[in-house]
Parts: sequence; C-alpha cells; structure tokens
Amino acid sequence: MLLKKEIDSRGLPCPQPVLNTKKALEELTGQGDSGFILTVLVDNLVAKENVTRFAKTNGYRAETEIKDDLFMVIIEPGEGKKNNTGATSELDAASYCSSETPAGKTVYLFKSKTLGEGSEELGAILIRGFIFTIKETKSLPAKMLFMNGAVYLTTEGSPVLEELQELEKLGVEIFSCGTCLDYFKLKDKLQVGHITNMYDTVENVAGAAKCITI
Repeated sequence: MLLKKEIDSRGLPCPQPVLNTKKALEELTGQGDSGFILTVLVDNLVAKENVTRFAKTNGYRAETEIKDDLFMVIIEPGEGKKNNTGATSELDAASYCSSETPAGKTVYLFKSKTLGEGSEELGAILIRGFIFTIKETKSLPAKMLFMNGAVYLTTEGSPVLEELQELEKLGVEIFSCGTCLDYFKLKDKLQVGHITNMYDTVENVAGAAKCITI
C-alpha cells in the first residue's frame, strides 16, 4: 500500500522545515515495505530549496509544484535506496558526501562582510585580501559558510565576488544563510554558491576537521 503524508511547514523559521521533513521521512521509512509520497508545504523559496536539497542529499527523489505563493515539495524513495525491508535507509554515497565536510578538510565560517574590528573601510580591504589569499593557497578549504552580514560578500555588488566564483570553480563549496539573505532582502541577489539552512550549517561545522571563524 502506498503511504501518503503531508506536513505543513508554512511560516516556520529555518531550520524547522528541514527538521520536520527529516522526522516525517524517518517515520515513513520505518513502516515496512510500503512505498510513500511525502508532500511538504512551504511558503518561500529558501525553505523550498532547503527541503529539496536535504531530500536529494539523502537519496530521495524530490520535485516541486507551485500554486500561487505555495510550494509543494513532493518527496519519494529514490532508485536503489531500499534495504531488504523495503524502507529507504541506505544513502547514495556521492549524495551523502556532498552534504558533509570531507575528512581532514577545513571549513571557514564568515560572520561579517569585513575582517576585524575598528575601521570598517580597513576591514573591507582586509577581507578582500584574505579571500584572495585563500584562492592562492595550495590547501583550499572544503567549504565556506557565510552568515549574518557576511552574505553581502556572496551577493550582487560584493567586492570579492570574482574571487569567490573562482574558488567555487576550484571545488570549494560556498553556502549563504537563507535566513540572513531574507533578513537583508538579498535572496534574489545571490551571485555565487547555494542557499543553506541552520541544520546544514551545524552539520558542516560539526563534521569539519577544523572550523575557522572569520
């Protein structure tokens, strides 16, 4: 029998929609041989992208239907992801690794659009020099996470946009806090990397060999 479940995560702050999705998937995959369709209702683009990426990272199929201002993320078991009980439990290795920091790698957590305290003008010069120097080093970080005012560095008008785009081409994953982009009204101006949520941020920081806060 095909199981169907719908959860309403409209109006909830990050990372609650992702956590609700995680809980619902755990419940559905624990109910034996039945397939399932999980529909997650959210009311903003950031939540839709977060829920979709979480599902795909963990080996599920996810598609989105849009009706007015409502996003319906429809999640089903992925191909070849079932154990002998029929429950979706084994994660695709490539997808799983893409959501976690590789062993031995460093994560940079940026919390401001400038570097250091004192002169904001000097701080802007220093942050550009810092990110440029990261690009020139042989040991690149696995990921760069941008939170609070640091999201100005990944959006339109950023003085380090070119450097960040080059780092992304070199394999560095770049993520900007979705709640922060919303707060500063910048989510439509993101120019490099992906939108992330607090759940993924905690996972990335906890899984890093070294996390450096800037």
